[in-house]
Amino acid sequence: MVGPTASAPEPGPGATAFDITVRAPDEVRGLIEKHIELQRYRAVTDLDDNELARLLVLADRNVRELLGTLGYFEPDVAITQETTAGRRTLVVAITPGTPTRANAVAIDFSGDIATSSDADAKAQQNDIRRGWQLPAGQPFTQNAWDSAKTQALRSLSVRRYPAGKLAESLADIDAPNAAANLSLRLESGPLYRLGPLKITGVERYDPVLVPRLTRLNPGEIYDQKELTDAQQRLAASGYFDSAYVFLDPDGDPTAAPVEVQVREAQLQKIILGVGLTTDSGPRASVEHTHHRVPGIGWRAVTKIQAEKKAPFAQTEWTSIPDMSSWRWSALVRAERLNDDDLTTQAAKLRFGRTQTGDRIDRAVYLQYDRASVQGAGTQSNAAAQAGDGSALSANYIWTGRYFDGLPFPSKGFGLGFELGGGTTLASTSNSQRHPYGRLVGRWLGIAPLTRGRIAMRAEVGGVLAKNSDGIPATQLFRTGGDSTVRGYGFRDIGIKLPNGVTGPGRYVAVGSVEWQRPLIRNGLPSEFENTFFVDAGAVGDAAKDLRPSVGVGTGLRWRSPIGPLQMDLAYGVKVRQVRLHVSVGFVF
Repeated sequence: MVGPTASAPEPGPGATAFDITVRAPDEVRGLIEKHIELQRYRAVTDLDDNELARLLVLADRNVRELLGTLGYFEPDVAITQETTAGRRTLVVAITPGTPTRANAVAIDFSGDIATSSDADAKAQQNDIRRGWQLPAGQPFTQNAWDSAKTQALRSLSVRRYPAGKLAESLADIDAPNAAANLSLRLESGPLYRLGPLKITGVERYDPVLVPRLTRLNPGEIYDQKELTDAQQRLAASGYFDSAYVFLDPDGDPTAAPVEVQVREAQLQKIILGVGLTTDSGPRASVEHTHHRVPGIGWRAVTKIQAEKKAPFAQTEWTSIPDMSSWRWSALVRAERLNDDDLTTQAAKLRFGRTQTGDRIDRAVYLQYDRASVQGAGTQSNAAAQAGDGSALSANYIWTGRYFDGLPFPSKGFGLGFELGGGTTLASTSNSQRHPYGRLVGRWLGIAPLTRGRIAMRAEVGGVLAKNSDGIPATQLFRTGGDSTVRGYGFRDIGIKLPNGVTGPGRYVAVGSVEWQRPLIRNGLPSEFENTFFVDAGAVGDAAKDLRPSVGVGTGLRWRSPIGPLQMDLAYGVKVRQVRLHVSVGFVF
């Protein structure tokens, strides 16, 4: 059926030979108006009737070709000329007919992928067929056909076969039945294996750094994802401002060279920062990085941060990674924790090994902790219960991240645990040594919904000891604040000490459920989200003493260029107060 009428826009200033009016359904009219070749002849003002008649014959063919790109192969097209007040108008009337749909689809292969007995080659064939984007029953258009072929070729060439190509393709159109029988053959070429790295751009840093960060071993079967991951590791390492990793397809397929081009970062840098959080108030920081300390070649990162609640100064030195991505690490940190009733001066010394992976991080280390607590009263036993003491411990940390995309995940989960054991050391507030164990587990899960997602968070921890005497406050637990239990102040949830102040406890449990719902703008999800949440947390000196403090509220999320910006308004049920919480970033 012929649809609404529209006049084609004027080609530009000046006289024109004729106007064009297209009468067609909306789904085809825009394409005809824009691409009909008659538009090119409107500026030819001296066309006579014979020349115009010939153009109309050519225009009929042109319109049918354009309609064919949309899957209409048996349209009714009529192009007529009308004259009004001496002005010629060409009227293009279209009834497109039945849209063509894909009927049969045949995908064949040649080259190594067809002859190999390797199970991975067979699996790749099946993946390409399952991922075909124009299956039987779908509307056939030229764009959909081209897009499906491009995607199939990409699925072939990103793994095992970088020299893959489209050898043949055919769309056999059965116009009377509005059906398209599709067939194509993908030529894989030879199987490619990685050869040696060809590195350019390394001057000031250790030459072994790039091979250890890329983790690309000669002889491995080509996988573009592995090369992309290697490039991201180089860029995220801090040693390089830019990095490019790609395979040379003209090389020997059995050992194709891998080109690695990097631009080194400055040997030293200083970062000045200012910020504001509702947990700690305004803050200012200065951070200095030396990427290759003379003599040992380690990286040293030193940071001083001034803020009201938790100012600190620390320096961390790390070696370059070995071939298994393990590196030595040493850390010295001094901090002050201002918890209203208590002020804790803490120091930490750590030495061990860390491993950073694409999904899994590990750390094993020895650590010395020292905490001096003021404000708990003059009695030494009160100070010891509040976390005044020192300890030496051995620790292991494991963290796994299985999200679909950071820093803005829409599904997945993260899991982490800490396992440690040690002994307290004699001090003025604790004359005896006591062994203790420390366990912490964390989990974050994100489940997609039809509209939005549910984020669930849990943390449990415990210090296994006879009592808290002499265990440093930094090894015990307090909770509350922006990233734990909203509706309560920073570290406001703890245990009541005999002198009435709030102190750290040996057990902690925290949980949260949050509904994240995107805000719609112009019919599409925007970069803003609305949230509703319930948080709960408890601290005690025994598991049976855990009594939850609950917070409920709503908030706003913004996917900002520097990471997720979170602004929440929460009501603390136990304290009967409303608090605003603001934080930036996704951390697990």
